[in-house]
Amino acid sequence: VQLQASGGGSVQAGDSLRLSCAASGRTSSGYVMGWFRQAPGKEREFVAAIRRSDGTTRYADSVKGRFTISRDNAKNTVFLQMNSLKPEDTAVFYCAAKYGLIYSEFARWPNYDYWGQGTLVTVSS
Repeated sequence: VQLQASGGGSVQAGDSLRLSCAASGRTSSGYVMGWFRQAPGKEREFVAAIRRSDGTTRYADSVKGRFTISRDNAKNTVFLQMNSLKPEDTAVFYCAAKYGLIYSEFARWPNYDYWGQGTLVTVSS
């Protein structure tokens, strides 16, 4: 499985961005696709995840109500719509994939096998 993340950029606080993660290779419906982020000097943290088969989602508390994860299975692409961006959202965002995760496993980055290259999001105040 290969993942290609895109859509990052530099925006002002309050603006929106939409990240995309295009998957290629064996990405059956049982895969869970996740977004994680890592700010300078900080550990990688969970943002959101979605199960391709039924659309089950999970969000970090810090992004609930502002970010929305969605998928287009026909295009093998997962999106992260980010609204009301804050300076503290500044980070490199990574998409990841893992087959067969259960809900309680969505948020732990070591559970994921495949990773994209990351896309930088910078939010200025």
